[in-house]
Amino acid sequence: MTPRSSRGRSSIPNLCALLLAGATLLACASADAANIALLESTTGGATTEFSIKTQILIIMTLLGLLPVMVMMMTSFTRFIIVLSLLRQALGLQQGLPNRIVTGIALILTLLVMRPIGEQIWADAFVPYDQESISLEQALKIAEAPVSRFMMAQTSKAALEQIVRLAGSGPVAQPLEQPFLVRLAAFVLSELKTAFQIGCMLFIPFLVIDLVVSSVLMAMGMMMLSPLVISLPLKLLLFVLVDGWTLTVNTLVTSIQA
Repeated sequence: MTPRSSRGRSSIPNLCALLLAGATLLACASADAANIALLESTTGGATTEFSIKTQILIIMTLLGLLPVMVMMMTSFTRFIIVLSLLRQALGLQQGLPNRIVTGIALILTLLVMRPIGEQIWADAFVPYDQESISLEQALKIAEAPVSRFMMAQTSKAALEQIVRLAGSGPVAQPLEQPFLVRLAAFVLSELKTAFQIGCMLFIPFLVIDLVVSSVLMAMGMMMLSPLVISLPLKLLLFVLVDGWTLTVNTLVTSIQA
């Protein structure tokens, strides 16, 4: 018989991801400051929890939304955009399949999000598994580290713009903003940061393309495609400077603690 602790350790990634998704929907439900409970109902002033079957239905719904949560609430968006731009700069549309790029971005995301997953596991799931807190309390606890992570990556300008668009009032702390406002500002900041890093990676390879095109034009070799010459040169440069190590280091270190 497998010990209980061994089963728990083996399911850490799935359970942490489930709590992340549940925290998002819980925060979205209370985004209008209505204090709506996710797994409770209020009738005549009395609060009762949903049945086990209803809670299972809610959890299965959260699992269906899990891929969207992983993309929008983590650094996956930044990583996949930068890696796609790098592939475009190298001219390796066929050399690097989409699955490989997505897999690299997912692995880096798991590496970066591991401390948050461990915190959710220790503070939210373990007490819930021991029946010391309810599922709703576990989701609220799981939301806190995710919100702190998103706010650490969110620029002040992006947050102010989303607050203005949403018509949300001023608050003392950014974490007091509605969850949808924080999520939209985080995604906007991630897009901006990803394109900034991608542009910096694009410049050296763009210079090589321009130099090769100019040389071929000067030699009168109009019929020869510049890609035939520039692709090996770009790959050689990328290998000589250990490009993958530099790229991964740049992506991981760009994430604020």
